[in-house]
Amino acid sequence: MSREQTGVRATPRGTLVDRALRYLSDGAADSLTIARNVLGLARATRAIADRVAVALLGSDPRVRQTGDGRWALASSRRGAPRLSSCTFAVVDVETTGSRPGRGDRVTEIAVVTLSAGEIEVVLDTLVNPEKPIPRFVSSLTRITDDMVQDKPTFDEIADQVLGVLAGRVFAAHNARFDWGFLSREVRRTRDLALEGPRICTVRLARRLIPGLRSRGLDSVAAYFGVEITDRHRARGDALATARILQHLLARAEERGAVTLDDLRELGRRGRRKKTALPTSVKEI
Repeated sequence: MSREQTGVRATPRGTLVDRALRYLSDGAADSLTIARNVLGLARATRAIADRVAVALLGSDPRVRQTGDGRWALASSRRGAPRLSSCTFAVVDVETTGSRPGRGDRVTEIAVVTLSAGEIEVVLDTLVNPEKPIPRFVSSLTRITDDMVQDKPTFDEIADQVLGVLAGRVFAAHNARFDWGFLSREVRRTRDLALEGPRICTVRLARRLIPGLRSRGLDSVAAYFGVEITDRHRARGDALATARILQHLLARAEERGAVTLDDLRELGRRGRRKKTALPTSVKEI
């Protein structure tokens, strides 16, 4: 399987099947999860969810059912890429708030690649959000309206962002936050949907450092002795996350993780049954 097939890609937004395939690109899911999170059937019973999932996905050759009845992309069965062959795109975004669906925008983005132990900054830029930055956000990130007024809008850098993500495994500390913002911005500016594997270092830390009380970036960095320079700025946080990911990959490999699927399964097993959205701009 090539990196282009394995990593992040942007595709036209389409049917319910397309939405289900994008959802499954992050890992196998049962019928009830698909019915509620993909189809919006919040009150579906398991029996109804099973019937709907079979009708939607049962005859699609791109999807298979696992031994425990969950749905998964058929391609994953043909062999996931080895971790040693993956290039990770470690992302951090700073934003005007915590809700991309309610108009909050990106003010800064950094992308750091991690490949064969080598770390490289491939994108680092302030972004004009085309709206005022709240004071409490500026006090945290030190990014002001004056700093971004002459910087490119996301529309102007969207192709560059897609280029540095393409074919790479998306990774972030609290990946749901960063992925959510980039997905919204790509949809807004290019009418495309991001899809592909995502690795969350919060979830991996939860699984691989079970005794650590906090999995915030400062806590995990301190645990591994990673220094964070320029905290709450995209470049500094992305570099720290990449170094943390190096340590987490080493621990995962010690536990027998060989492929990308092995790593993602570790992250899924580390999920809490109930989660709360971060109350601040992002999980810190």
